[in-house]
Amino acid sequence: MSERILKPGVVAPDFRLKATPDQSVALADFRGRPVILALYPADWSPVCSDQMAVYNELLDEFHQHDAQLLGISVDGVWCHLAFASNRKLRFPLLADFEPKGAAARSFGAYDNENGVCERALFVIDREGTITWSHLSPIGINPGADGILEALERLRGSSLAEVRP
Repeated sequence: MSERILKPGVVAPDFRLKATPDQSVALADFRGRPVILALYPADWSPVCSDQMAVYNELLDEFHQHDAQLLGISVDGVWCHLAFASNRKLRFPLLADFEPKGAAARSFGAYDNENGVCERALFVIDREGTITWSHLSPIGINPGADGILEALERLRGSSLAEVRP
C-alpha cells in the first residue's frame, strides 16, 4: 500500500488549493519553513475527526518547530469551513475539489475506487523536499508520533548545518 505515495528525497509537487471561497493557498507559499501535509478522506468521518483533533491539540508543538500544518481532502471549501468551525480547528483545511483529487494524485495519495484522498502524511523541509511520508489504512488514525519524529530530525539537521 505505501509503495504508491511519494517517498523522502523527492521534491514535493506544488499545488494551489482553496482555503476559503476567495482565498487560495499554494505549497510554495510556505517555502522557508517546514510543512506538514495531512491528507485525509473526508470531513465529518469519525476517524478523520479524531485525527484532525489530535493535530489541533498538537498545533503549538508543531509551531515550536516552525512547521505549518495543512489538512487536505476532496471535500469542498464550504464543507471544510463548517467542519473546521464545528471542531474549532486552528489550521487551514484545503479543498482538493476541482479537479477532484489533483493534489492528492500528485503525491500518489488518491483512492480512485472511493474517490477520496488516502490517509497520507508528509513532512516537507524548508526547501520543499519530502523528508518523511506515511500512508495509513483508511480506518486507522496514524496519530502524530511520526510527524514529531520527522520534525525533530529536521531540527537536528538544521542545527548541524549551523555548527562550525
